[in-house]
Amino acid sequence: MTEAFSGEQHTRVHADRSPGFLERLSASTGGVIAGICLFALSFYVLFTNEGRALRTASALDEGLKQVVSLHPDVMLDPQNDGRLVHLSGPLRTAQPLYDPNYSVTVQAVKLQRQVEMYQWVEYSESRDYEENGEKKTETTYTYNTEWKSEVISSRHFDQEVGHMNPSAMAVESVMVVAPDVWVGKLFLSKGLVEQINDFHTLSLQGLPVPVMNTFLTVHDDYFYHTANPRRPEVGDVRIRFAYAGLSGDGFYPGPAHKVSVVAMQQGDQLKPFRTRSGDVLEILYMGDLSAEEVFTREHQLNNMKTWALRLGGWVLMFLGVSLSTRIIYTLGNSHTLSGLMVNSHTLSGLMGNSHTHTHTHTHTHTHTHTHTHTHTHTHTHTHTHTHTHTHTHTHTHTHTHT
Repeated sequence: MTEAFSGEQHTRVHADRSPGFLERLSASTGGVIAGICLFALSFYVLFTNEGRALRTASALDEGLKQVVSLHPDVMLDPQNDGRLVHLSGPLRTAQPLYDPNYSVTVQAVKLQRQVEMYQWVEYSESRDYEENGEKKTETTYTYNTEWKSEVISSRHFDQEVGHMNPSAMAVESVMVVAPDVWVGKLFLSKGLVEQINDFHTLSLQGLPVPVMNTFLTVHDDYFYHTANPRRPEVGDVRIRFAYAGLSGDGFYPGPAHKVSVVAMQQGDQLKPFRTRSGDVLEILYMGDLSAEEVFTREHQLNNMKTWALRLGGWVLMFLGVSLSTRIIYTLGNSHTLSGLMVNSHTLSGLMGNSHTHTHTHTHTHTHTHTHTHTHTHTHTHTHTHTHTHTHTHTHTHTHTHT
């Protein structure tokens, strides 16, 4: 259960100046460089991913052909030293894990103390709009109080006053790992133990409350460092415990978990097994699985990883192409072209002012022909050309015929 209480809100409006052509061009040039890098990275990811997928599949096929299945209760066979083995069985540890501060004891491979503190959390939501031809951004800040597992610095809040968080937690999160873990007659390597991460919340029902101070109470499987868990204050702390890999025969919190392991036998130790392709086989799954089931799951995991990296490579390639072609959009933008046209006209005007010559050619041809029948034809042609020099020519031809 996570309590969260709404806080206050406030809004800020920020006016953005539209970037000029040179600023947009500079940003686009940087985008081209970043795009080329992402495009090259996408090829690297796609190329290496295909090689990795083939190498892993080959290693799994090799391992399945060589693996020897062992029974957990059978004595160790020295002939299996250096060979890839598979076995399934319950986890075992030498002694329970214990947290003295809260008197919590559990027979497991891992015991984790998870600490949360009640703090202010800032959320922001922005929207862009235009007003009077000016681009503006309106940001709304909301402050809530919530339980968080990490310290949230209120120094970065837009409004720190009234929303200050402590700089550290009074209690630290910690995880304890059993020093020796084994299945059957074989001890697990560190790499195998690291794969035991199936955590479950430890139920505190029926456990005695440690006598630390009057402000420690138990509620919903949490230890609360507050007098009233239903009305926490900023800075209050709560703790819960989680375990992974039960390894005892007791009834609390349950029987030992079974695991299935594939690794190399070396004496009474399980070590990483290196295949001819160079890959390492050191596999652990929760549950009772056969060797074939273990390798089938590994093949499925390899396929999922391959497609995930392919998708990542394609996304990088798309981003690279998009960033590289932004400069084309910038140069082809209508505002940019308008600016270039204005600059071109201005430049032409300046050049015209420095060299101005006017030539005016006016040609007037008037032809009048008079016959027995009086017909008057008047043709006036005026041609005006503007050149560097001014010349005026007037030609008048009159012919009268009766």
